[in-house]
Amino acid sequence: MSSQPIQTKDNSERRLTETELRHLDTLKKLAEPSIADLCRKEHPNLLIFPQDLDVYGDKIGDAHIFEVKGGDYKSIPTIITGNIMGFIGCADTKVSISSRFAQDEKDYFLHYMLQKVFAVNLFDLQFNADEESIFDFLIYLFPTFLKQAMRQGLYREYQKRQYNDANVKGHIDISRHIRQNIPFAGSIAYTTREYAQDNHLTQLIRHTIEYISHHKYSGNILRNDDDTADAVKTICQATPSYNRNERLRVIHQNLRPVSHPYYSEYRPLQQLCLQILRQDEMKYGRDDDEIYGVLFDGAWLWEEYLNTFLSGIGFQHPRNRERIGHICLFTDKTGWCYPDFVSPDMVLDAKYKICDEWGKIQREDIYQVLSYMHITNLKSGGFVVPLKKETHLSQKKELTGMGGLMFLFGMNTCPSALSFLDYQHKMMMAEKYLKNELLQLKNALRSAEDT
Repeated sequence: MSSQPIQTKDNSERRLTETELRHLDTLKKLAEPSIADLCRKEHPNLLIFPQDLDVYGDKIGDAHIFEVKGGDYKSIPTIITGNIMGFIGCADTKVSISSRFAQDEKDYFLHYMLQKVFAVNLFDLQFNADEESIFDFLIYLFPTFLKQAMRQGLYREYQKRQYNDANVKGHIDISRHIRQNIPFAGSIAYTTREYAQDNHLTQLIRHTIEYISHHKYSGNILRNDDDTADAVKTICQATPSYNRNERLRVIHQNLRPVSHPYYSEYRPLQQLCLQILRQDEMKYGRDDDEIYGVLFDGAWLWEEYLNTFLSGIGFQHPRNRERIGHICLFTDKTGWCYPDFVSPDMVLDAKYKICDEWGKIQREDIYQVLSYMHITNLKSGGFVVPLKKETHLSQKKELTGMGGLMFLFGMNTCPSALSFLDYQHKMMMAEKYLKNELLQLKNALRSAEDT
């Protein structure tokens, strides 16, 4: 029988109960490696976002999913979490980490950010950070990952094919020829290598398409837009040898990650397909040492979520991986920095922290924004933080020395809601409020410069 997950929130600390103490050894096993180490060990059933751990140079890979302290005869062990949210487990030990901004047991905030960042529509999910709801959510990610991979073209690789006909174009297989073609009737058994689109990876994608198309809630997502429908059609046409009874064999053929440098977007798609197809196996038939789950870095997710609407009002979101929007520190074009958000009027830093007053902002964070303001030659900078209370925040402080203004913007992220649809509506209102605040500020700054 499957055990209940250990429930906690990000950036929190809580003691283990007596019934949870039996999981202590496994919890320490999960806590010991860094996120980068977990990725390097190639756990096919562990999916971590962002998949490029250095996407913004924030050293996400150096962090741990959580810490376990205590556990000797003098102290009760505690589990301490950081910015990581989602679900992770090993054998029958499961840990569910929801957002600290979640409303009761319904983690609407996490799912709303995921919906916005991955541009998906959520329907009949439980909206908890538990096993069922997280794995169901993976299905909604499939169209996004499929389209990203298909932009690199249909995946092809060399395949060993065996034929028995008169059109010889490879190595003759003598033993098979003798078995199959005596008495001789004009056919020759031979083996050849072909650069084929019907291969183990496209077969895996095809099996995932068939699985989703028969899912009780999510079949329609394969027809949500023309690009998704075209990609699905292309995969189906490329896999004429598809056989639903060979799903297990195809899964095992794909346990080794794709390493082709050109088809880089197929690797996350391959992981996602494995996660979707192995849900039942992962729930009921796991290996004792297998680590499984889906995890999201809260700081990364908060930045990406803010970018979904701040980009529409003139803010650029620099990206380390693509070298987009970087700012040179020195006149000889050396040394780069990547502010979270930059516009011609101000620079903003996204903080996934509870900072509803100036005294809660760390000195290092203030210094960082000051340095961004100096390098960009801007007189205004600030922070955008999520708020746990049903209100909005807009405060400013004047800087000494060279002058300038620093702002603290807080966004209401946990409004009371009767349903996820109600929560969506209230969050869109909060986004509109923040955009209006920033637009009014930008206009005021430009007017001050003109005078």
